[in-house]
Amino acid sequence: MGPRRRGSKRSNWGRCVALEIWFRLATLASMKLGFEDSQTPYASGSQSARAWTEAWVKAWAYCPHCGSARMSQFPNNSPVADFLCGSCSEEFELKSQKVRFGPKVADGAYKTKCERLAASNNPNLLLMNYDLKTLAVVNLLIVPKHFFVRDIIEERKPLAATARRAGWIGSNILLGKVPESGKIHIVRNGVIRDKELVLAEWQKTLFLRSESLESRGWLLDVMKCVESLGKRDFTLDEVYAFERHLGDLYPGNQNVRPKIRQQLQYLRDRGFIEFLSRGNYRLKS
Repeated sequence: MGPRRRGSKRSNWGRCVALEIWFRLATLASMKLGFEDSQTPYASGSQSARAWTEAWVKAWAYCPHCGSARMSQFPNNSPVADFLCGSCSEEFELKSQKVRFGPKVADGAYKTKCERLAASNNPNLLLMNYDLKTLAVVNLLIVPKHFFVRDIIEERKPLAATARRAGWIGSNILLGKVPESGKIHIVRNGVIRDKELVLAEWQKTLFLRSESLESRGWLLDVMKCVESLGKRDFTLDEVYAFERHLGDLYPGNQNVRPKIRQQLQYLRDRGFIEFLSRGNYRLKS
């Protein structure tokens, strides 16, 4: 056995770092924001936009759950989902439009949406904004399916008797009720975010999937209260200030403060927040 080379660990470490940097740069470089088939003619602008955005997701979007580089597309007019990850079976629904999405996002049939809330194949939501001048993606964010509870699905009025689908009842997704941690950007303002950051943000809230829809509702509401404080360090008394608000959301619960403490303890145990000292917490970045 020959003499051991000095510096071999250091050189191996250097190669690992270089490889990681190369991988990250390659990941960013491989995603193109332009619509490649933008010259393909369609009967209407909406048909063109749908074809362009779906083709882009199929070609460039990766699965935020497992990191797989490609997703396959469901046949047109599938009841809820548009895309499937062949590696982990996560499903995704795509919504796209020219302007940023507001607090409400129009969605499909209300009954179907509610029925799939508790299903294992309930789809995650992809929201895309695009620019018609540059024919490119401007924003792409994901709302993971574990942020969907009954309270963020709004029933729309039935279509009028004169409508082609008279009596059909659609739904709205109340995006404004989703905590910021449930809005994960892949592309923000035309800038592609680091894939590793996106995957880490996704993993951070996966613990919600182990909870029932009812339990998840309380957790999401407390998470939103904490995030609305607008700072990382916060106190129990500051969260208690939302007692009336939470009491209005859950009128059957007469012990709101103990319930708040219970949710904070759970979020601490799952690594979403950090306990600093008695009555003092920190929201983990």
